[in-house]
Amino acid sequence: MKASKIAYKPVGLALGAITGMIAGAVFKQAWKVLSHDKDAPDATDEDRDWGEILLAATLQGAIFAAVKAAVDRAGATTTRHLTGTWPG
Repeated sequence: MKASKIAYKPVGLALGAITGMIAGAVFKQAWKVLSHDKDAPDATDEDRDWGEILLAATLQGAIFAAVKAAVDRAGATTTRHLTGTWPG
């Protein structure tokens, strides 16, 4: 394993935690705007229908993937800028 990959591991873990927090906040705001409801449905919410639950899950997954890609890419480019090597 390359030294840059090993050195990037702690950075990647920290970015992962940040990614989850950012994605969660973005999803909550997006759900409020789209559904005019404070809370997104859980899969086991008895009073919510299939369409609403699947829409919420799809939106949450898409937002998480986009935020993760943006944060990972920013971390990698910053690492290259600081160290001169790409961490991947």
